[in-house]
Amino acid sequence: MRADGRIARISCSPELPANSASDFGFVAAIANLEIRVPRSIIQRMMPKRAAVTRPQPDEYAPYYETYVSLIPGDDIVGTLEAQRVQMAQLLAARSEREGNFRYAPEKWSVKEVIGHICDAERIFAYRLLRIARGDQTPLASFEQNDYIAPGAFGERTLADLAAEFAAVRAATMALVQSLKAEAWVRRGTASGKTVSARALAYIIAGHEVHHRKILDEKYFPAIPRA
Repeated sequence: MRADGRIARISCSPELPANSASDFGFVAAIANLEIRVPRSIIQRMMPKRAAVTRPQPDEYAPYYETYVSLIPGDDIVGTLEAQRVQMAQLLAARSEREGNFRYAPEKWSVKEVIGHICDAERIFAYRLLRIARGDQTPLASFEQNDYIAPGAFGERTLADLAAEFAAVRAATMALVQSLKAEAWVRRGTASGKTVSARALAYIIAGHEVHHRKILDEKYFPAIPRA
């Protein structure tokens, strides 16, 4: 409380290193005082989320092993959130000129790659939603190349596409964080193949990694200097 009777502004920082000697995960500065809360207490305060183990090979079509294999460990929810930050950092460092670059005439531009990631994540998340809810209706496939021209991604700014990815990923995060353990292991049919809800979460994450690696390895190194 300040001398004038108003409550002092509180600023918070969760950025202390996890392996710090004090192991504090939260600092709140109130006026000239610091309140330090141990990480263990903060973790107990956070809402519990269902543990998600990796999908088994029979939970997705062999084609999707390309994506699933790119995601290590079992913390798929944490991985999806980390990717949101990584993509924001990647695109923030790029210009409009770079956004329009394609490393070969027949390849998508950087903007079209980002647009494709957004489109595919919406479709995969829709499948995840229906299957997690127990819907057994077979879900149709989609042809990714047919979505590029109507998407008109080249007419938009790279910043706008980056904001769209953040919004799409936020919606995906809201969905996966709400799922109970039994929802994750439910199975349905998409593109004529059996797939589980948890496999779709791994496919979403692996699909993003797959295309981000292509941007890092084939696109950005090939962009001529201005």
